[in-house]
Amino acid sequence: MRTYTSKDELITEIGQRYQKYISEFENIPENLRNKRIEEVDKTPSENLSYQLGWLSLLLGWEEKEKHGIDVHRPADGYKWNNLGGLYQSFYETYGTETLAEQTQQLNKKVIDLCLWIETLTDKELFEPEQRKWATTKAKWPLYKWIHINSVAPFTNFRTKVRKWKRIVL
Repeated sequence: MRTYTSKDELITEIGQRYQKYISEFENIPENLRNKRIEEVDKTPSENLSYQLGWLSLLLGWEEKEKHGIDVHRPADGYKWNNLGGLYQSFYETYGTETLAEQTQQLNKKVIDLCLWIETLTDKELFEPEQRKWATTKAKWPLYKWIHINSVAPFTNFRTKVRKWKRIVL
């Protein structure tokens, strides 16, 4: 997994990867947003819903802990061995929106993510066990949680969207 030397480097990487990712949705017609094909595991709408779901969870974990609420990861009613059910809940929650609406919501989530990162000290961002919700056997610092829920999927899912577009459009 990639490492970062500063919060600015992480924020820059999120912004760059996100812009490339989200630009892939610009020319997808609304009537094809739920078009499923064998070669790609998510429709365009599911892809955006997945991102909205994970960023909402990540920001929600932080918000809950800040208010003294116990955080259940990955989400209330779900365990790490039932991520398929969690993903389905993302599709149901966000999948009724248009691609434009999903994009607008995701734009806001990415801004909120970067604003949150700005508030973190280097210790909070780069040292493990700075949040209860992020304290696991793996002892990941916050930046790793942020990376796997933003930079990594923006990068990996962009290729899936591009493949979907090559086949469908």
